[in-house]
Amino acid sequence: MSRPFSGAVLVGGRSRRFGRDKARYLWRGRSLLEHVLMSLGDAEERFLVGDRPYPEFGLATYPDPEPGVGPLAGVEAALAHARHRLVAVAACDLPRLRPEFWAYLLAAMGEAPAVASAGPDGEVEPLAAVYTRRLLPELTRARARGVRSLRAFWAGLGGRVLPFAATARLFGPEIFLNANRPEDLQNA
Repeated sequence: MSRPFSGAVLVGGRSRRFGRDKARYLWRGRSLLEHVLMSLGDAEERFLVGDRPYPEFGLATYPDPEPGVGPLAGVEAALAHARHRLVAVAACDLPRLRPEFWAYLLAAMGEAPAVASAGPDGEVEPLAAVYTRRLLPELTRARARGVRSLRAFWAGLGGRVLPFAATARLFGPEIFLNANRPEDLQNA
């Protein structure tokens, strides 16, 4: 039996390296945001977190609690607005995510406060992860202390990190294709 979860997509980045709004960038006939939203199709609710609206998707958009701080504040906002205990959080520039990936994380979660896979570099991928809402006070305190890095937050979290080899075997080595520049998508 699947566990109900909320799905949040972070769209608050400035897209400086990309040169334009990457969430609306068309790749393989769909915007990057649409690709990520499709991956979260099994979520009981879906919404966006960022400082600009995307009315064409018909989803609620919630602002970061402190604009300009980065993705840690985005995850904080996602947990604050989610209706469900489990919240799948994805960056809008990860177009290779799929519904099966989220099912994989949810099945592996157990009682951990969060679950993610390591990426090809061996580091946790915190912008393609499932968090529990009970982390909200910890995220708020971390932001108040000046923590800006989600990876730094994960270091003391006790979250479960799945090995990249297992994730790549199931979903392909390009699962975490990150579109920081249009060129990143040209050969993908």
